[in-house]
Amino acid sequence: MRHLVVVSNRVAAPNHGKGAEGGLAVALRGALKENGGLWFGWSGKVAERPSPNPHITESDRITYATVDLTESDYDEYYNGFANSVLWPLFHYRLDLMDFSRRSLNGYQRVNSLFAQRLVPLLKPDDLVWVHDYHLIPMAEQLREAGCKQRIGFFLHVPWPAVEVLLALPNHAELVRSLCAFDLIGFQTNRDLQSFMDYITVEANGKIGDGGAIEVHGRRTRAAAFPISTDPSTVAEYARKAEKSPAAQRLRRSIGERSLIIGVDRLDYSKGLINRMEAFSHLLERYPANRSQVVLLQIASPTREGVQEYDEIRHELEAISGHVNGAYADYDWVPIRYLNKGFTQRTLAGFFRLARVGLVTPLRDGMNLVAKEYVAAQSPRDPGVLVLSRFAGAAEELDGALIVNPYDTEGLADILETALTMPAGERKERWRGMMQHLRRNDITAWRKRFVAALDAAAPVQ
Repeated sequence: MRHLVVVSNRVAAPNHGKGAEGGLAVALRGALKENGGLWFGWSGKVAERPSPNPHITESDRITYATVDLTESDYDEYYNGFANSVLWPLFHYRLDLMDFSRRSLNGYQRVNSLFAQRLVPLLKPDDLVWVHDYHLIPMAEQLREAGCKQRIGFFLHVPWPAVEVLLALPNHAELVRSLCAFDLIGFQTNRDLQSFMDYITVEANGKIGDGGAIEVHGRRTRAAAFPISTDPSTVAEYARKAEKSPAAQRLRRSIGERSLIIGVDRLDYSKGLINRMEAFSHLLERYPANRSQVVLLQIASPTREGVQEYDEIRHELEAISGHVNGAYADYDWVPIRYLNKGFTQRTLAGFFRLARVGLVTPLRDGMNLVAKEYVAAQSPRDPGVLVLSRFAGAAEELDGALIVNPYDTEGLADILETALTMPAGERKERWRGMMQHLRRNDITAWRKRFVAALDAAAPVQ
């Protein structure tokens, strides 16, 4: 097996068995350990000047290579084009897209910097696996530097429909650079189809068997590789965490009430405002739930100091306060809104206690919280997953109650269905989803992608 080189915006530092990292970091680290490998990317540090050479750390057969960015690099590449242009665009929020040539130049500059620093570290037979929207131009930059290695790309966020992508002033150049990869991976068949539509309709390309693409004088391949979690590990976390002090405190505070749980980053793509409005409709339309149901919404902070994120935090504080003011009693508060994060182990215990897992993004590449909620459930008394049709996970988890997050009254009706669902139906739905997760876990995902990349014909 060839050595694997993982390239990502941020590099997960050596963990040394602390067990605090997410499933993706564990999976990629496992792939790198198998035959030795390299993990390359930004150090997370901002310095006066870019690193002349990568910072190198060795651990468990893995080489970690990181570079520092300057303040202007960070502002233009990361905060600018990646997160103020591509992130809102790919999540269908054109109203929040803030395009400028300055940020585009910074995005290209940092991708070029990464390519220049990576090239001396590559070996002829390496497989290079690039991750996410921050690094779409990487293959083209590496090709220009003379790299002949197989280079694959996986997009963790949605790929937008043609009409949405056309709003990006440099859409043609972005797609052209993406087609310099030998293999392009998407989360879902829907994302893959949107990309293929662009290739045929806008780029005048040709689609062949098995996702083969001919466009811009290049040949590449695109396919869907739905990412997953490690259900066995999450289930074990949940069994142990059920008796943890945090879970016991939560159980005592809830009492005999039903718990609905939402766990998200504080982001406008997650549908948090719509979710709280739907919960308010639930209490209004189905008054028997008053004093009997609690919504625990955990929204961990992200990109603090950015206006759009500050605004959504204030909106959530306002709406949760409004609902609590309208419906709370002296011994019951309907919404518990926590603007903080918890470890995966603690969350697994919370998931196990929840009658309903509420995962209702307005647009999401996959959403692993949905899969972790299912994996954390007790086989004897599983809860119900309520899942947005606009989350990638909806293509796989057919035992969930699929909802339109924009229909807040309809979502309230579905919540009532979930809260009153008989145990037999809950178990049947859960078993089907859990079987799927076991067959298609995070290890299977990365093995499929790496095998497909290894078998890919080099881009011509």
